Amino acid sequence: MTIKPLRKAVFPVAGLGTRFLPATKAMPKEMLTVVDKPLIQYAVEEALEAGIEQIIFVTGRNKGALEDHFDISYELEDTMRSRGKSLDAISNIRMKPGSPVYVRQQEPLGLGHAVWCAREIVGDEPFAVLLPDELMVGQPGFMKQMVEAYNQVGGNVIGALEVPDSETDKYGIISPGAIDGRLTEVTALVEKPKRGTA
Repeated sequence: MTIKPLRKAVFPVAGLGTRFLPATKAMPKEMLTVVDKPLIQYAVEEALEAGIEQIIFVTGRNKGALEDHFDISYELEDTMRSRGKSLDAISNIRMKPGSPVYVRQQEPLGLGHAVWCAREIVGDEPFAVLLPDELMVGQPGFMKQMVEAYNQVGGNVIGALEVPDSETDKYGIISPGAIDGRLTEVTALVEKPKRGTA
């Protein structure tokens, strides 16, 4: 079996961030800072570590901060250089020309619709979907581990974490099947089921 290389990643970041209110009332959830950088930067760095070449953001209204974060800031860089300051803190958020790509989800119709909005850019290639509102830390990074699993078995691979029963209405929930080491077969998946039904 020939497995096509995984080169593209979709970041659905058009949501309203209601799970993080009131912090997300004026700030997109993916721009919330953990220690010294926003959640989205952790996710992008993870994708780049995994060998992803093209970053595709599916955005919505009021997401200018996201685009500004990954853009070149000539004024800031010029000021830092003129003051003899290092650009190391911002150099790792620069991406090669043509990446990232921004696609607009014009109305909030859910995660599946957000991914669908990237279909023209993804084309007929395998792609990753990263949800930057869950910070998963590992060595190697979580996405790199998933790419390794994809290269091993092909097909669809998803990452999952256990959530309390009281939170199941806020997440996609899987029904596990056969277990093979760190890989678990998924026999069913439901997006944000009502409490007590998952």
